[in-house]
Amino acid sequence: MQKVYSDIMTFRGSHFDLGVETGKWMKQTRLLQNREKEWKKRLPRFDIDVNETYEIFQTYAPQIWEELIGMREVLEIPIRQIVFNFAHYRFTPIKKDSGCTVFLGNDYLVRNYDYHPATYDGRYLLYQPYDGGLAQIGPTSRITGRMDGLNSAGLAMGYNFMHRKKPSNGFVCYMIGRLILELCKDTDEAIRLLKELPHRSSFSYIVMDKNLNHAIVEVSPRDISVRYDRTCTNHFKLLTHENRNYTKESKERLGRTLKQTNIHMDKAKAFELFNNPSYEIYSKLFSSWSGTIHTSLYQPETMQAWLALGENGVPIQIDFARWLEGNELDMTTIEGVIDTDIQFASK
Repeated sequence: MQKVYSDIMTFRGSHFDLGVETGKWMKQTRLLQNREKEWKKRLPRFDIDVNETYEIFQTYAPQIWEELIGMREVLEIPIRQIVFNFAHYRFTPIKKDSGCTVFLGNDYLVRNYDYHPATYDGRYLLYQPYDGGLAQIGPTSRITGRMDGLNSAGLAMGYNFMHRKKPSNGFVCYMIGRLILELCKDTDEAIRLLKELPHRSSFSYIVMDKNLNHAIVEVSPRDISVRYDRTCTNHFKLLTHENRNYTKESKERLGRTLKQTNIHMDKAKAFELFNNPSYEIYSKLFSSWSGTIHTSLYQPETMQAWLALGENGVPIQIDFARWLEGNELDMTTIEGVIDTDIQFASK
């Protein structure tokens, strides 16, 4: 077992200033050095275009481009390196298969984020922008992205990997997650945005809003479909022609989730179900890029966010509504244990 921790960062201000603060945080970590090591181990199978990436951000979220420029000011690295590492708009996939399981209870979204610890930022961010876009809470992914979270309109989001066959030019999953939280107030708006965005690879995006409307949006670079049930693992139910050849483990994990959940399940019990390995939804396959790094839960009606790192954790519980009202947090880190010696990207 390894003790792990994630920094909690809060910020109110412009996106450029958030980029500056993020750059300062990064300079205190080993994140950039570790990313360079990872790229040396596995050559990236994609290209970038700085000008085209700039234009796409001007179309969808110009304020996030300003965040990138703020990071560049502090890190003092070329704009191409900033775009390569943090813009997450790509032209062909580098990641291996990953897991993740999501369940939508009556009034909450709970999910396991399953992936490789060496890719994990180790940063939990509460951000309230003053220059456009919705405030957000949740763990960051690749610095500027989100793998799950909740915004100030009460929209919760998580995503699950499906496959990376036949990729196309477009945003990758963690920037799409960020754009949903940044731009969408409810489930319908999230569906409309997902239909408009260019997608790099195939994922399911799971959303629930403050009115408890919910959807699982199955997306590939070629197609999109929407279903309204409450569980999702790592295979499509509607876009079945897009599925990987091997979906046995995903279907078995879905079966275990369906067997042990119901719409009226108490949120604390649901969190335990996902975070305790004995229920066989939590995964320890870290070296195979599908170990559970965190369990998160969001309640859109009450604006509560829970998070536990690793297994059998007591989740931190944050009242996002209170923070939005100006009440500061009394915590700066989240701690937990995971059954691997692989370290987070920032450590």
